[in-house]
Amino acid sequence: MISANDIHKRFGSTEVLRGVSLHIDKGDVVAVIGPSGSGKSTFLRCLNRLESIDRGRIDIEGETLVDTDAAGACRYAADADSRRICRKMGMVFQQFNLFPHLTVLQNVIEAPVTVKGLTREAAIPAAEELLRKVGLAHKRDAYPSHLSGGQKQRVAIARALAMEPDIMLFDEPTSALDPELTGEVLRTIRQLAEEHMTMIVVTHEMAFARDVSTRVIFMDGGEIIEERPAAEMFASPAHPRTRAFLNHLA
Repeated sequence: MISANDIHKRFGSTEVLRGVSLHIDKGDVVAVIGPSGSGKSTFLRCLNRLESIDRGRIDIEGETLVDTDAAGACRYAADADSRRICRKMGMVFQQFNLFPHLTVLQNVIEAPVTVKGLTREAAIPAAEELLRKVGLAHKRDAYPSHLSGGQKQRVAIARALAMEPDIMLFDEPTSALDPELTGEVLRTIRQLAEEHMTMIVVTHEMAFARDVSTRVIFMDGGEIIEERPAAEMFASPAHPRTRAFLNHLA
């Protein structure tokens, strides 16, 4: 589903990603953990071209989004192809980024109507089903200002799912929430995992990473330090840096 090879990314003089490689198969739920500033979110943003890489190759479902030529220059697919490839992935951010002037239902149907060209009549039933899925059917006509943080994030998940992606990317989806609201968002993501949605989840929620993911990636200093099945990662991490990180959280 995703093949990222030797990804490098620099912001000015700071090398944020230093040769990251990761391969995701259909149905994988991969949790990416690590300290702040380790490159986790940047890597996620590189996968769907919210950030451009400096070197490496990314393939999505067998199609090349970007590759590096013999001269060392990155070559992205043509814009129309890039957009099509990136639409295979939905992304949920730390902040909810809902349109404040639109209702919950309008937020969910906006992209299918404007990007995919669906009529409102065609988009609404699917959007209503997604709102039922995330437990917010009763909020379809509410505005974001009338929602809790957890509800806003669940609307953001429904909005991403409305584009029918094959892969979901979550960038610390609970980091902006009060602790008591975290559980409702994690339950929604857990449900997607049970439905075998392919997902990469950058998270600080260690219990979620242990219980829901099929694999856990530990990143530090712009590199993948360790990658193991979830149960093994938390029971007996192999790398001293991983052990120190997990022990600090215990």
